[in-house]
Amino acid sequence: MTAEPQSGQIRWEDVLQTVDSQVSTRLGDEVAILELDQGVYFGLNPTGARIWELLASPVAVKDIHARIVSEYEVDDETARRDVLDALEQLRAASLIKVCRDEKPG
Repeated sequence: MTAEPQSGQIRWEDVLQTVDSQVSTRLGDEVAILELDQGVYFGLNPTGARIWELLASPVAVKDIHARIVSEYEVDDETARRDVLDALEQLRAASLIKVCRDEKPG
């Protein structure tokens, strides 16, 4: 699998996945992540943890959004904004990548 350069904003049709240089574990309804190259820990709240779980295999941004809207009491526009914001933060922390050669399963 090849990854797209990490520039520009994440697009609705992008397919994303977690990077290999991290380990994560669920702590109750939250997730703790260690980025191995930098040795930095990150924590995700329950909604962030659900997004992280969806990123375990290649998944389109629009599919993450659809799952969040169906699973949480949130309107479409708020979910869109919050999902894109969370994904941008995860990418800025080098925890996810945009995939070119993978199709969401």
